Amino acid sequence: MQVSLVFQAPHLAQADALILSLYEEEGLHKSPAAADAALGGAIAELLSTGDFTGKAAQVAVLYPRGALPARRLILVGLGKREALSLDGVRRAAALGVQKARELKAKSLASTLHGRGSALSAESCAQAYLEGALLGNYQYHGQKSSPPSPDLPESLALVLPEESLGDKEAVERGMKVGQIMGEATCLARTLANLPPNLCTPPYLAETAHQIAQKGGLKIEVLGRPEMEALKMGALLGVARGSAIPPQFIVLEHQPERAAEGKTLVLVGKGVTFDTGGYSLKPADSMVGMKHDMAGAAAVLGAMQAIAALGVPRHVVGLVPATFNLISGEAYLPSEVLTASNGVTIEVISTDAEGRLILADALVYAARYKPAAVIDIATLTGSVVVALGNAAAGLFSTDDQLREALLAAAEATGERLWALPLFSDYEKLIESKVADIKNSGGRQGGASIGAVFLKRFTDYPVWAHIDMAGMMEDLPNNPLYPSGASGYGARLLAEYVRRAAQ
Repeated sequence: MQVSLVFQAPHLAQADALILSLYEEEGLHKSPAAADAALGGAIAELLSTGDFTGKAAQVAVLYPRGALPARRLILVGLGKREALSLDGVRRAAALGVQKARELKAKSLASTLHGRGSALSAESCAQAYLEGALLGNYQYHGQKSSPPSPDLPESLALVLPEESLGDKEAVERGMKVGQIMGEATCLARTLANLPPNLCTPPYLAETAHQIAQKGGLKIEVLGRPEMEALKMGALLGVARGSAIPPQFIVLEHQPERAAEGKTLVLVGKGVTFDTGGYSLKPADSMVGMKHDMAGAAAVLGAMQAIAALGVPRHVVGLVPATFNLISGEAYLPSEVLTASNGVTIEVISTDAEGRLILADALVYAARYKPAAVIDIATLTGSVVVALGNAAAGLFSTDDQLREALLAAAEATGERLWALPLFSDYEKLIESKVADIKNSGGRQGGASIGAVFLKRFTDYPVWAHIDMAGMMEDLPNNPLYPSGASGYGARLLAEYVRRAAQ
């Protein structure tokens, strides 16, 4: 979808569909009022009947029949002006674009939702572009039929001429919004791909493409390099697959990076999780192609960080492997040795994500990081605790926790802080090794987090358990069915803010 910025009276815009927004129970402000006058009061009549009030998520369609240059007029409700958030702008943008696509509109013109609220023009423009791209995302997959037309083809944000003073701010917001939206769409597509296509080598090839496009440094470690680094936890999980594991290292090293210490992002890349010999039930195995959603989030974030030109040294680490069953696969009761020498009793081969992240978190220490953040579809327990409303956040540093919560608020990719009490550490004590990889069902999200903490030889670390956010988020127009792409914008926003 091609995007442009136009300064003219919105009701004079020529398009297959013109999208206007209204606040709840405020009647007609300037742009809708001009359109209403041209339509002979049709919008006012719609409001007077109560069929459309401007309530958030309301959508209505009118047909101008030549009274306006646009062939259709789509009205989108924003809700109460004082309550409008950036996520409200995103959702309104998504709903408008989705309705236009449903009507097979090729060209769109839209006012900038949120103008006149407490939100800045720049932040509204960013949120609008994110919402439009996220709402318009489609995944055709491997169907033999041709994909539906990629509609809409163009979108013009139309601001009245008296808003010319906001031109630079709006353009900045549009640029960032497009970068962030594309990062999430990349993460979605990776997680939506079937596991026979999205293998560890495929993730590595995608990382090469991101590096080439964004000017990033890349290194991909294979099994021999992992053996040399004594990554026994990662290699233990990888033993069951004939497709080799990959350890992806992406580096964003801008000229000004020396001014700040390194930030490291780590994403779990289990490209399919059967549970290993601790086999998942058949129903629970459905959707396990999304178990590399953390890796997808890091790759999407690194693409955005490069495109934004963030003045900070940022490293993305992706340990990638299958978790399968074979004559070589690792077994319950085995003892694995991670690259920092910590021995791990395997209680469950279905607690594999923390094993591959363990070696990645040890690897992160070589950068002497200012902060390390890992993101993973780690536990079902976090879904029990938080459902599909937020990801669980664990952190050893208050400042990092607050920075991530602020980035979550800005992006709408919500987080909720959960504890790292020492009580949980007792539950992973082992009689035959330094620790064990499972401590029971109760408190499972925190148990997984304290396990990972054992491999963080640095004071500032956070773990994001996104298991409840990886797919099919209900009642939200920003997330069509399938993978959500959660985390790409969250991580990129955190890094962007940390570099300021």
